[in-house]
Amino acid sequence: MPTQYDAIIIGTGQSGPPLAGRLTAAGMRAAVIERKRFGGTCVNTGCIPTKSLVASAKVIHMARRASDYGFRTGPILVDMKAVKDRKDRIVAKSNHGVESSLRGMKNCTVYQGHARFENPRTVRVGDDVLEAAKIFINVGGRAVKPAIPGLDNIAFLNNSSMMDIDFLPPHLVIMGGGYVALEFGQMYRRFGSEVTIIQRGERLISREDPDISDAIRQILEGEGIHLLTSATMTQVTNQDGQVVLKLSVKGEARELQGSHLLVATGRVPNTDDLGLDRAGVATDARGYIQVDDQLRTSVPGIWATGDCNGRGSFTHTSYNDFEIVAANLLDNDPRRVTDRILAYNLYIDPPLGRAGMTESDVRKSGRKALIGTRPMTRVGRAVEKGETQGFMKVLVDAESKRIVGASLLGVECDEVIHSLLDIMYAKAPYTVVQRAVHIHPTVSELVPTMLGELKPLE
Repeated sequence: MPTQYDAIIIGTGQSGPPLAGRLTAAGMRAAVIERKRFGGTCVNTGCIPTKSLVASAKVIHMARRASDYGFRTGPILVDMKAVKDRKDRIVAKSNHGVESSLRGMKNCTVYQGHARFENPRTVRVGDDVLEAAKIFINVGGRAVKPAIPGLDNIAFLNNSSMMDIDFLPPHLVIMGGGYVALEFGQMYRRFGSEVTIIQRGERLISREDPDISDAIRQILEGEGIHLLTSATMTQVTNQDGQVVLKLSVKGEARELQGSHLLVATGRVPNTDDLGLDRAGVATDARGYIQVDDQLRTSVPGIWATGDCNGRGSFTHTSYNDFEIVAANLLDNDPRRVTDRILAYNLYIDPPLGRAGMTESDVRKSGRKALIGTRPMTRVGRAVEKGETQGFMKVLVDAESKRIVGASLLGVECDEVIHSLLDIMYAKAPYTVVQRAVHIHPTVSELVPTMLGELKPLE
């Protein structure tokens, strides 16, 4: 006979554990299933470890700039084993925290193993069969492996296996031009590797505006990173311990050698081995679970949260998925996925803070709009810190006076973006921020100034 629960949660990413907390606090008996590492991608191979590495790389980079700030140091020696050890300690604290919280949670039973549906109400984990009226799928995603001749015959890296590196790759070749590729590229260049980034498209992070992509390219090339755009990898082999790549760069055949290859070309959901067909849960052509505005799947009583539903690919959207589900189930509060505003950061240095529409999006919409820009060279705080790369840009609807988008590339812009994001959620006019008296000297103090210099978008 199946073991009965009120709710089953598959996966312990960012929405799973807090949902377990809310359900059990409401008196439900919950089973939580984790097949590998507690905490999901963010804790183990995503946000927490990569930002720990970014922090180490930043300090190393600033140490090399010592003379810019009026002091001298000796040779900068990078100990990659120590860098990895620092990262591992930070990850272990979060990982163990998630696991211990779930195991100590009243009315919560933790199962370790691979979950597979047997029917819409029953899940098997090894020899255990669980049954519940409510099931929540929170299985996340993994790095995609592109179909490139020879790739199966070499030992390549992805965002997960990069976490195991405790040495400095002499020449790291990165396939991809998105966020994972750029963050790893800059950090390993700062650690001391030669780095080459191969991007299939014409420019980096193609979802952003061309001026943002161009500025990021300038930043990375300024640190000595080699960038190949409009480049397609046609074959990869291993020769004498080196990775040899055959490329087509803007139609011309080229060959490139490196010591290691990092493949960062996107992610796919972990939904192909859950037995979703036996539950009747519908997925799209890419494997993402189809959900409605309240994250309900095609089967009543089954929800999908986090990366596996294709409605967001960030830790903060996964946590918001938990909030939406909990609000609807427990609080009589009809929150929806479409209530949230697209927002994210790119954690290169300086970081890019993004919210809402791009300039390209606004132009395509045909709406009348205003635009304001400000180079970081005209931000006092950036000048004082000696970090003046990048610029800020904001878009405003000309009729409603509401902010519809912002792209902030510069020092501390990963935090500054929230001053605009909050006013966007409030649906208040941009003049609320423009007339606010921000503290000097900060980067944020120039946001009202920028908003006071809006011009028609032509």
